[in-house]
Order: sequence, then structure tokens, then C-alpha cells
Amino acid sequence: MTSRHRYRLAPLALAALLGACASTMPPTPADRAQIAPTLPAGWSRAPAGAVHDGDWWAGFGDPLLLALVDEALAANLDLASARANVERARAQRDLADAGRLPQLGSSASGGRVRSGENYSRQLSAGLDASWEPDFFGANASTATAAAADFAAAGATLQATRLAVAAETAIAYLQWRGTREQYAIARESAASQAQTLQLVQWRVQAGLASAVDAEQARASLEQTRAQLPALQTTLQQTENALAILLGRAPATLGERLATAPEAAPSLQALPAGVPADLLRRRPDLLAAEWTLASALATLDARRADRLPDLSLSGSLALRAATWSGLGGAGAVAASVLAGISWPVFDGGAARARVEAQQATLDAARASYRAAVLAALGDVEDNLVALDRGGERVAALERAAEAAANAAELARARYRSGLIDFGTLLDAERSLLSARSSLAGARTDLALAGVRLYKGLGGGWTAEATRP
Repeated sequence: MTSRHRYRLAPLALAALLGACASTMPPTPADRAQIAPTLPAGWSRAPAGAVHDGDWWAGFGDPLLLALVDEALAANLDLASARANVERARAQRDLADAGRLPQLGSSASGGRVRSGENYSRQLSAGLDASWEPDFFGANASTATAAAADFAAAGATLQATRLAVAAETAIAYLQWRGTREQYAIARESAASQAQTLQLVQWRVQAGLASAVDAEQARASLEQTRAQLPALQTTLQQTENALAILLGRAPATLGERLATAPEAAPSLQALPAGVPADLLRRRPDLLAAEWTLASALATLDARRADRLPDLSLSGSLALRAATWSGLGGAGAVAASVLAGISWPVFDGGAARARVEAQQATLDAARASYRAAVLAALGDVEDNLVALDRGGERVAALERAAEAAANAAELARARYRSGLIDFGTLLDAERSLLSARSSLAGARTDLALAGVRLYKGLGGGWTAEATRP
């Protein structure tokens, strides 16, 4: 068939095909959110207070924590990788958009042509253009999928930012908690050393037995044995914090020495309802956009099974000499339209559709699982905050009582009114109560951090919309 006949028949065939087929449009992200599991109307335990606007970690009122988190957000390597992924997704989106536009190219050639024993020179210069109208939406769906991938990369970047801020705060609070435990152990060791000296004096005076002295020595050495383990944990936590900041380990000692001595406490607690997770948590939005991409890609795979129309044209100048290129007879133009439609491919196109349908089903299941996991995160940390506050209050009373008991026991032991076993029990109870209180305060602060992370605190959904 000649080019002229193909050009005349193409519009007729196209009109017949358009009457039989229609393009598909993927639903909006809001429509996709409807596949989430049924959300409860409220949390089992509503936290008191209000959400801290912007940087939630400011709720601890610790300038050093603010500085560390800011440095982590600027220098963390996971964040640098996530930013690069966003730029790559942006370029891929632009590439997909470019495929929907007409393509224009230029060419020039020159040479000698032999026909029998005759030689002739042929010169040409021209422009070539092509365009796929995309009546069935294959290119549009591919562009939609690329835009959704870009949005998912942006949401993942925000999720990484939230995770880095939370992990930095967690590492810092754990470091402070370990430092407090170390200080308590040192103070207890110093107190027990004084008790050992007192027992030794009483042994020399014949008022106590050598057994009491050995028991005092054993208790002191057991407390001292805790110090190396706590120092190890302290250094390891410092190293983890340095890595989060994109720095080499063991480089934060001087800065951490300025950390407050007081136990950390969160001044503002999050609030909201479960449905807020769908718009606040960046990892959920990333899963939603991934689902959107899978759905748009499925539309593209379906459209690949339909006819494909292409239009192309060229405008060229051809002559035997350079001066001849300017003549009217040197102009050559052509316009072509073509339709391609796979007739038999061994089931490859159908298999690609089925594979993408399975990918879509997996993305849908992953999204539902992510929502359920997010609900579980929040509920777990709400319980930890609620019961953790009660535990801290009880341990504060226990530590106060243990301190009073230890002081009274020392005084009565000096007076000979009680045996050494009673004093030893009182000192051990004091060490245990103080250590438990320090650990409970740290756990309470960590639960607050994890709750903010679970609720997507310090981040807005609009940041990842393309």
C-alpha cells in the first residue's frame, strides 16, 4: 500500500476504533483512601494537651535537643538519599510528560550516488516531526503513574525526615537516661563505700562481725560492677546519635556534656482522631501514592492492548548542489498516519495486565496493613503514656520512701538498734527505687516521642502533593 493510500485510510479506521473503545482515568487519591480499614471514631485514651505546631521536639524545652535534631535534618545520610530519590522521581515524571508531546528533530546529509556508470551528488536538510495522539490513554496513564511515584517519593522523604527527628530525639533521651543511671550508680557506690567504712570501724570495735563487713564489700562491688556496663551503653548511644547526625562516632562528648541534668519531660502532648492519620502520616500517604501509581500503570497496560495511532511528517530540501537547496523544486514534504494493533503476541499483553493487577492487589493490601500498623503504633504509645505517668508517680513516692528508710536505717545502725542486714536491705531498696524511677522517666519521654511520630507530628500533608 502506498503512503498516500495509508494516509487516506487511517482516519476512517481511527473513527471506527474510537467508537468501540474509551480511555480510562484513575481515581483521585481521596478515592483511594476509601479502601482503608474502618477507622474508629476516637482513641481509646485521648491524650491531654495540644499538638505542638511545627517542630514537636521543641516540647521538651531542651536547646541542645533542638540543635541536635536540626543538625540531623541537615546532615543525615538517609535523608540525603531520600532527597536524591525525589529528584530522580521528578526527572522520571518530566520524562513521562515529555512523551505526550510532539517530537521535532532535524537532519542533514550529503554524498555521492552511483547509478550504473553515472555519479551524482545529493544534498539534503530537513525537519522531522512525530506525535502519538494517545486516544486510549496509554501515555497519559504512564504520566499519571510517574506523577504518583514522584508524590510517593516526596511523602517518603517526609517520612524519613520524621523518622530521623524521632530517632535523634530517642537516642538523645536514651543517652540522658543512661547518664542518670550512671550518676545514681556512682552515688550509691559512694554511699555504700561509706557504709563499708562504718562497718569496718564497728568490726574493729567488736560491735559487728566480719560477715557484716564482707556483705558490705560484696554490695559495694556489685554496684561498682554496674558502672562499666553503663559506660559502655553511654558510649554506644553517643555513637548512634553521632551517626544520625552524619558524623563519625565518639565526636559528641563535649556537646553532650552541656545537656541538662534534670529528667526530660514533654510539655505538650498530641491530640486528634484516628482519621487524621490518613492525612498526617507521610508513610501512609506514600503507600497511598504507590497504590495510585499501580492503578495508573494497570490502565497503561490495558491501553497497550488497544490500537496505537501515530502521526509523522517531514519537511526537507534536497538538491545536487548547495545553491540548488534554495530552489522551489528542492522542497519535499510528507505527512503520514499509521495505526498499529497487536494481533497475536502469544498472550504477552494479557500476562502484563495480570501481573500489574497482582501488583495493584499487593499495593492495596500493603496500604491497609500500613493503616492498621499506624493505628497500633498510636494506641500502644497512648497506653505507654497513660500507664507510664502512673508508674512514674508511684516510683517517685517509692524513691522518697526508700531514701527516708535508708537514712533512718543508717542512723539506727550507728546507734546499734538494728543489725547490718536491715541497713543493707534499705540501701539496696534505695538503689533499686532510684534506678527504676530514672528508667520510668526515660520510658515516659520516649513514649511521647513515639506518639508524636505515630501521629505524624511536625509535618503537613500538603508538602508532598505534586
